[in-house]
Amino acid sequence: MKYANIKYYDVANGPGVRTSLFVSGCTHRCEGCFNEIAWDFDYGRDFTKETIAEIVDSLREDYIAGITLLGGEPMEKVNQKGIFPLVSELKRRFPNKNLWIYSGYTFDIDLMPGGRAYCEETDKILSLCDVIVDGKFVESLYDITLRFRGSSNQRLIDVQRSLREGKAVLWEGDADFAVHSM
Repeated sequence: MKYANIKYYDVANGPGVRTSLFVSGCTHRCEGCFNEIAWDFDYGRDFTKETIAEIVDSLREDYIAGITLLGGEPMEKVNQKGIFPLVSELKRRFPNKNLWIYSGYTFDIDLMPGGRAYCEETDKILSLCDVIVDGKFVESLYDITLRFRGSSNQRLIDVQRSLREGKAVLWEGDADFAVHSM
């Protein structure tokens, strides 16, 4: 796996201050994508054990809320194989830090058994994930007032609650994070 960028001290891609990993590779190719350069699976740097160690180390401070994985597309099958060692180490070392994943794949269709993005790592990753922002970015549904998503078709899924209830349950989160104030 390759990655396009790592942002430390990110406040745009989930609640609180966090580290965000932008993986390379995406087959969705959404019109109006903010990170088109990361569509290429060969773009960027190799994702290594050293990269994992640097990212995990970036989470050691108490004020860092967690990590966000986006891209590109972290839930492409090849990328799931790359991100699983990171998320398992994150949760082992920092069980109270939250994990957010942005994916163009839909939680309750594409990421379930038989879904087009489902593979042997999917259940393991989802078992460690707190929130997944699912659905392709749709430029005609772009709405700047939406917090933590770009278009109104995208959902913020409370993954652990969804897995317990056997259906997609929306993340309620802190009301301060529901919408931007204008």
